[in-house]
Amino acid sequence: MTKRIIPCMDVDNRKVVKGKKFLDVQEVADPLTLAKKYVADGADELVFYDISASTKNRGMFLDLIEEIAKEVPIPFIVGGGIRTIEDVEKIFSLGGNKVSINSAALTNPSLIQQVAERFGSEKVMLSMDVRKTGPGKWTVFAKGGMEETAIDAIEWAKKGEQLGAGELVVNSIDEDGVKDGYDIELNKAMAEAVNIPIVASGGAGKLEHFAEVLTEGKADAALAASVFHFEEVNIGELKAYLQQQNLLVGQKG
Repeated sequence: MTKRIIPCMDVDNRKVVKGKKFLDVQEVADPLTLAKKYVADGADELVFYDISASTKNRGMFLDLIEEIAKEVPIPFIVGGGIRTIEDVEKIFSLGGNKVSINSAALTNPSLIQQVAERFGSEKVMLSMDVRKTGPGKWTVFAKGGMEETAIDAIEWAKKGEQLGAGELVVNSIDEDGVKDGYDIELNKAMAEAVNIPIVASGGAGKLEHFAEVLTEGKADAALAASVFHFEEVNIGELKAYLQQQNLLVGQKG
């Protein structure tokens, strides 16, 4: 199974930003410039995540999404602020390849089903922000990680698969921006609970962390932000390292 490396651009006020555990958010770069760099560096896919569209209840930066989509020949995933099937249609019409749905799926789970039925499961990712709340237990959080939902993360993953999500993005709030490794236990538990690909998110700090989550953590893809933004890890060097570890990396299909 080919593993994928996916840089994620969290966008607020039209700039790429990054925080720690969803707090202390700082501006990092211009999204279009960064997107072009990641394509050149060999990213397999690219995520554009509008982090405040849901919390501020505003529309997405559609012009920015369109501008980036034109310049990105790899699969381009858009998330944040997606509330309706019309929002999804708009993203695809502008050149997005997949949507990542988080908050809206919690309030309206049937949206996952609608997108899957209309466009195909491979076009819709269920994204979840989770915290560890007990031994072997994780809970889903809403509103940018601020609000506990009491929904069990593993059960929500299974439900997402049943509704038609083609992939799961599992974002560990505990590890977000901390850079001391992905939550291996969490990703492995998710991978063993469902039959769809798991995209691990939160915690990448060095090359070894990617190898760990793609092997022990059983993840199909590793998503990261700050280590790429601040050039602590270069995507090309990372992929060469993973190949040395006998991991097949590159684009799916």
